[in-house]
Amino acid sequence: MQRRHLIPFLLLILLALPTCAEDVPDQGGELETDGDGFYIDVVDVNLINVEVFVTDKKGNPIKGLKKDDFVVLVDKSPMPVSNFYAVEDGTAMEGSDIRMLPQLEEEPVPGLPTAGPEVPEDQKLHLIIYVDNLNLHPFTRNKAFRFIRTFMREHLVPGQDEVMLVTYERSMNVRHPFTSDPELVASAMYEIETHSGMAVHFDSDRRDILEMIYDEDGTRTGSTGTNLRGRAITYAESIYNDMSFTLRALDQMVESLAGLPGRKAILHVSDGMSMRPGEDIFYALEERYRTQPNNNNSTQSQGVLMEIHRFDMSRDFARLTSKANANRVTFYTLEAAGLRTYSYMEAQNATAGGGAFIDQVHFSNLQNSLMFMANETGGQVIMNTNNFGPMLDRVANDFRTYYSLGITPGSAKSGRYHRIKVEMKDKALNKKYRVRHREGYRDKPLETRMADSTLAALHFGYQKNILDVQIEVGRGTPEDKGRRFIVPISVNIPIGKLSFLKAEDYQRGKIRLFIAARDDEGGLSPVQDVPIPIDIPVSDYERAKEQYYRYEMNLQMRQGRQVLAVGVHDEIAAVSGFVTRGISIGGS
Repeated sequence: MQRRHLIPFLLLILLALPTCAEDVPDQGGELETDGDGFYIDVVDVNLINVEVFVTDKKGNPIKGLKKDDFVVLVDKSPMPVSNFYAVEDGTAMEGSDIRMLPQLEEEPVPGLPTAGPEVPEDQKLHLIIYVDNLNLHPFTRNKAFRFIRTFMREHLVPGQDEVMLVTYERSMNVRHPFTSDPELVASAMYEIETHSGMAVHFDSDRRDILEMIYDEDGTRTGSTGTNLRGRAITYAESIYNDMSFTLRALDQMVESLAGLPGRKAILHVSDGMSMRPGEDIFYALEERYRTQPNNNNSTQSQGVLMEIHRFDMSRDFARLTSKANANRVTFYTLEAAGLRTYSYMEAQNATAGGGAFIDQVHFSNLQNSLMFMANETGGQVIMNTNNFGPMLDRVANDFRTYYSLGITPGSAKSGRYHRIKVEMKDKALNKKYRVRHREGYRDKPLETRMADSTLAALHFGYQKNILDVQIEVGRGTPEDKGRRFIVPISVNIPIGKLSFLKAEDYQRGKIRLFIAARDDEGGLSPVQDVPIPIDIPVSDYERAKEQYYRYEMNLQMRQGRQVLAVGVHDEIAAVSGFVTRGISIGGS
């Protein structure tokens, strides 16, 4: 059997059939049924966790609620809550589902920071500080950083919460990977303060075109109404193009987080993002045509506001938030600009129908995207303030006081997106309290969930090796003039860690192997999904449990550093394990 998967930078080849270690019999036959009609029941429990934040009208968290206080509607139909986890001030409350609680409590190590109470893996917080330098001014960004550093130092628990720092400058850059020490990220922010913020260029372009529009006779700018519409369209196209790349980077970040377990929050820092690029400029054109008529404007003014719909990115933002909801990612958006002042519409340019209105359209356009991202994913938006501290304290309340409702909707093979609504069972409380949560989730079959987690291992070093999977790497053989190497890899799994069902004179098991690799230039192999049946004669089973199952393959890799990630899923026990291994190819 030979499988070839060619992608840029990395070629992954599975060349060898699986073989067992010594004293473990070879495999054969179909897994699901044999000639005697024996079937293996593959378990696929898809637990969906929905974080719910309940506050009063002033934003103060409501504590002490129980499982029976909530009603969960999926596509408007009631869904029973199978798991319940309540946290108040960072501590799990009585009544939380024992299956979601930690099993062990370790003694604190003298001299190390107190990590606080241990939390189960699916409730651990992963926070990404996402700094959108393309849509930021340096001064406003650095001002916001002072508050964010204080927020991390006061509210993130060292040794427990994980935080990562990412910037975007027309490409996404990880400035510091996930760490449980928030001081490392706080320090990394100082270096970013020396970087340029690119929003100043947008301000200059906007000011130039507004000057053209409000230059009545063209004496200042040399422009007339005959070419303004075309220039406005060019301006909107430029903003639209930049926003497309901005959303694509955010989409990639959200997608990379898919397989990471636990709560995932993105604190998105910007001066706003244009949901309808050029909207204010088209309103300014329409206002000029209406108040300053001339012989050329009769045709220029026709349908000018219709141009706004050409550049409407509402659906793009909706796709982003839907993916965030599907991957259990919550957006907290911080508008670093704070309280704004009018940027161009001074008295000399103000008219009866324009003036401050044009700037108001511009500011609302930048803020609507931030509100939409936060509201759709159950987060919060911080805007229209120069003191970010109190609002960041409210974000911290979400991290430390919340309710996690687990639902098991059944088969996840459809891939459909489902809408969620959480209400209080006592209808009167729905008017008294505000209930926030993500607006939906997407069905993800086992194959997708395992592939996501395998990629999370590559991107973030996530490991959960409860099956004690081991990776062995052999010596690579050079080919293609030494630019690529054939590297033998074997994945070894203790048979005693796997589950089997008895079928007459043999024990039968089923695992699925998920394999992916990443090179030092960021090239990713596609995730390989290999179903593997394991048949062991009953007479050899006890001896086999002391041995390893071995799966062998050859990987064709470029010279340099590589990272290999392997996920193993025991389909009978519905247990998964993930492990990564760094590899140096060609002696580098």
